Amino acid sequence: MKKRGFAVVSAYQPAGVALPQRKTKHSAGYDLAAADTVTVEPQAVALIPTGLKAYMLPQEYLGIHIRSGLSIKKKLMLVNGQGVIDADYYDNPDNEGHIMIAVFNPGPDSVTIEAGERIAQGIFYRYLVADDDEGADAVRQGGFGSTGF
Repeated sequence: MKKRGFAVVSAYQPAGVALPQRKTKHSAGYDLAAADTVTVEPQAVALIPTGLKAYMLPQEYLGIHIRSGLSIKKKLMLVNGQGVIDADYYDNPDNEGHIMIAVFNPGPDSVTIEAGERIAQGIFYRYLVADDDEGADAVRQGGFGSTGF
């Protein structure tokens, strides 16, 4: 049984999207790259598709962190500081679990991210739950914002 990893979403399989890799023996994160070229306008938010989805065990999530090189060189930031990809996001009916990186451009100039450019890192984490927490009975029905705002 597979425990955790990445797969390419069906819409991007013909595009040859590569699965993320750790770049060194002791790297915590798997580098995620842009699947398409995206321009982030000044003072705007953009969703950058990765063409990927992530599977993991219950009580795990994939933390999304912007690559320091991208934030320093291109002055971009993650909209929410850190993204959280829940285990039940995988293969959801809304978007197949497609990981999109939400970035904000606080600067005065447009910034273009090229397809194949590494933009974020994904780190798998385990989490704890409170005593007597059985969890909600609801089953995820969609992607972004599907559990409410």
